[in-house]
Amino acid sequence: MEQPSDQPVNDSQAVFKYHTVDFLFTLLGLVFLVLDIVLDFLAAVSFCQEGEYVSLGVLLLFLLGSSVLGQLYSWLWYSYEDFRRDTKVERCLRLWQLHLLHVLQLGIYFRHAGVVEASVHSFLTKSRRPEDVAVYLTHDLSMLRLFETFSESSPQLVLMLTIILQRGQLDPVTVLKALCSAAAIAISVTMYHRSLRSFLPDKMDQGLVSSVVYFLWNLLFIASRVVALALFASVLTCFIFSHFVCSWLVLFFFAWRSKTSFMDSPGAEWLYRATVGLIWYFNWFNVAEGSTRTRQLFYHGYKLVDISLLCGLWCWKITTETSHSGITPFYALITAVSVVSVYLLGLLFKIIYYKLYHPNLDREQMTGVSVGMTQNGDEAPVGKSPSGDEVDLTLMGSGAQTPRLVSYSNESSDTDVAFRCGPSSPPPPASVGRCNNRMRKMADNFYC
Repeated sequence: MEQPSDQPVNDSQAVFKYHTVDFLFTLLGLVFLVLDIVLDFLAAVSFCQEGEYVSLGVLLLFLLGSSVLGQLYSWLWYSYEDFRRDTKVERCLRLWQLHLLHVLQLGIYFRHAGVVEASVHSFLTKSRRPEDVAVYLTHDLSMLRLFETFSESSPQLVLMLTIILQRGQLDPVTVLKALCSAAAIAISVTMYHRSLRSFLPDKMDQGLVSSVVYFLWNLLFIASRVVALALFASVLTCFIFSHFVCSWLVLFFFAWRSKTSFMDSPGAEWLYRATVGLIWYFNWFNVAEGSTRTRQLFYHGYKLVDISLLCGLWCWKITTETSHSGITPFYALITAVSVVSVYLLGLLFKIIYYKLYHPNLDREQMTGVSVGMTQNGDEAPVGKSPSGDEVDLTLMGSGAQTPRLVSYSNESSDTDVAFRCGPSSPPPPASVGRCNNRMRKMADNFYC
């Protein structure tokens, strides 16, 4: 088997590219992660000093629940890959030490450190492998950040807005915590979209406008949902928990009916479906292959009715209780209508995105898809090489009839990608990037 040379790889030949923007988003996310930890501590101290133990308990519940959820996914993904560790930061730990770090809720921080190490290394070397590792780890990190967004940042934003509405004044710590949560949501949504885009062929790569439109409709959906929940919780605090449990059970049922296949074990798949129900409580998330138009119509119809009901109940309580005499019925009505209108505006941006910017691809067109075509034009499933590496059979070039064998090695050397071609085959590309199957499934669900 011929091995590729160690010559620098041309960017035009690379399947996955780690851009400077991705590195900046990773660093920005790390900065906001540290800032969020500091503000969590300050908010907890502030609640203790003011005797608001209910708010403190809710805050700690969000923090602990989100941390345990993220560590579970991180550990499961390590186990699915036979605890493969690609960076020096990760390899400095023994298996029991890695396990202990996840038990102590510190495992994800080593993933962050590994991403930073691989990112810096990819800029300092011309070797192909560091870039592949950086992209691969960033994809996993973007998924973990997305889970954290809807299990911690979004609920915390609802909590802080509720406190502001109930107090009727702006406390510096509460405002900063709300702004940090909003920034964390924006960064995680952007990182997730960039990870999805990395699976698009170069000729169908989306431009800046499409990313802006994608970001806007997600921002408007989440903002409308969060504000509606905060308004409702500010006047009917006890009922917000009943609302969440009932809504989550319904959404969890539909996640189960969607027959998701994201995780590699049955028990973990149920955990993922429960997480999907949590994400759907705040925003839409593609989880199944095929057309989702009908499911999205039902979902957005349900969300629109739910937001309207939450705002309507808030408006009714505000106008009927004497304790809220400072808010006029006209002001309350304008606020409720504005929140619903923001959600409708988000729907408009989403329609614009799908009509003008969203590429509809087949799975075979996606970058990193491990399904090719045989000589007879049939679909070729993914196989394994004798060494246990993933193999992809694809045609080389428009007129080639001889399949190409692409082997993804588990070794840590720079020659982790090898090719074997027929005698009449043209020379293959210089490199094929390592594919993150988890993010590839998400890209399949979104683009195909």
